[in-house]
Amino acid sequence: MKIQILGTGCPKCKALAATTENAAKDLGIDYEIEKVTDMAKIASFGVMMTPALVVDGKIKSVGKIPSSDEMKELLTK
Repeated sequence: MKIQILGTGCPKCKALAATTENAAKDLGIDYEIEKVTDMAKIASFGVMMTPALVVDGKIKSVGKIPSSDEMKELLTK
């Protein structure tokens, strides 16, 4: 699974990355995480608000930090 965290590296972006990694580890998912900080790349996803979560090329969350349970659901759908 390829997970991308879209954001400039702000505290919310770091929190999203941590929540995502914890959920993936709890679920036992084999994953690769990439932090995308380049605004042009972020805009290429059509995202205008950060942080955003992209899983296998699909936008799963924009502008918020899902709870641990919500994150697990996003990673398994």
